Amino acid sequence: MNHCNIFHHSLTLILTLFLSIPPTHQQQLATTDLIALQQITYSLTDVNSGMFFATWNFTSPEYACSTFSGVTCSVIGSQLRVTALYLGTGLSGLPGLAGTVPESVYQLTELTQLILYAGIVTGFIPSEIGRRLKNLRIVSLTDNRITGTIPASFSELQYLHTLDLSHNQLTGSIPPELTSLPDLKVLVLSSNKLVGKVPNFSDESKLIHLDISKNNLTGTLPDNVPVTLSYLSLSSNGLWGPVQFMMSTNLIYLDLSMNKFSGPIPEILFTSSVTSLFLQRNNFSGVLTPSSSSRSRSLVYGRGTTVDLSHNFITGEIPSFLNTVETLFLNNNHFSGEVPESYVSNVVAGIMRTLYLQHNYLTGCPVDNSMVLSGGAALCLSYNCMVPPAVGLMACPASAGGPVSRPFRQCEGFRSGNTLG
Repeated sequence: MNHCNIFHHSLTLILTLFLSIPPTHQQQLATTDLIALQQITYSLTDVNSGMFFATWNFTSPEYACSTFSGVTCSVIGSQLRVTALYLGTGLSGLPGLAGTVPESVYQLTELTQLILYAGIVTGFIPSEIGRRLKNLRIVSLTDNRITGTIPASFSELQYLHTLDLSHNQLTGSIPPELTSLPDLKVLVLSSNKLVGKVPNFSDESKLIHLDISKNNLTGTLPDNVPVTLSYLSLSSNGLWGPVQFMMSTNLIYLDLSMNKFSGPIPEILFTSSVTSLFLQRNNFSGVLTPSSSSRSRSLVYGRGTTVDLSHNFITGEIPSFLNTVETLFLNNNHFSGEVPESYVSNVVAGIMRTLYLQHNYLTGCPVDNSMVLSGGAALCLSYNCMVPPAVGLMACPASAGGPVSRPFRQCEGFRSGNTLG
């Protein structure tokens, strides 16, 4: 299960947790809520021939909470009110809803969950949502064509637990007060057109899942990234500078790939609980010199782990402490020296499933023609400063390209008994 599926599965559990038990349909829905639902049908259209709104029959309003698709109600005070609204079917392969984000939503003042499933909905997010729907705990408006900015009024939602506005066309910056919401646990703003800096976080932040990847963010990382995080993705932005922040002991997924980060890779990234580490396509440099605690890290690494340091400017020899990472990409760097024997033996044994070392300056590898890769394993050593192993042992991606070995002139200064010459 990939990380996207894990997130959506977690969101489903969250929705289930907050879902109210629908009341019996003998009690009629509050008039204000019934009018708001009717106005929603003026803003949105079911692209799939009325499959979703077919159950919204306003000739029998007393059944609104028991038969209307996506509507959940609760008795609040003496009235029956809408507390959860799921717009669209959420079924894969269906086009979803079209139209604009309905402004009438903010009339449902007891709403705790507002979900808009994938579709082709356009328009702005009404700022009144943040001002009037004070009980909102979950807002998810993903995979549509929503434009405009993130309403600053969302920072007034003191009970907000989950905000997912990913895969839209939102512009502007991230409201700085948003990250200080006391109950916010999940913030997903990926795949938009957001600009500006990564906002600072309050010391009381409880965020556990933060994804603001695939935007146009710039600047350096804030020093106070929440230590409560277990998932952090900032990939595919224009972020730069050194990576310096306090690591969460709960962090298991970290993606800083495809930015402009520079300097050495912090030792702490290899001593934390991270099992998926993506730092590829940056400007990291220096030597991987782990602290004493990370030299035994191979005891923690294992099945399901991934480390991608490819397409950087890392120098020195390949460190031994990464030798049991299941999927390891060190290609397109400036590594030199010989490949540690433990790496090769672990690939042959199937402990490491992928080991990409191509496009470096390696001068030796302890392999012989009798070695055979286990089924599905991949080892690539092309375009280095050595005589490559037998082709039958190699499994390189098509992108490796180029000649089998580096030109001799590029390897001057490297010495090994297995160098070109």
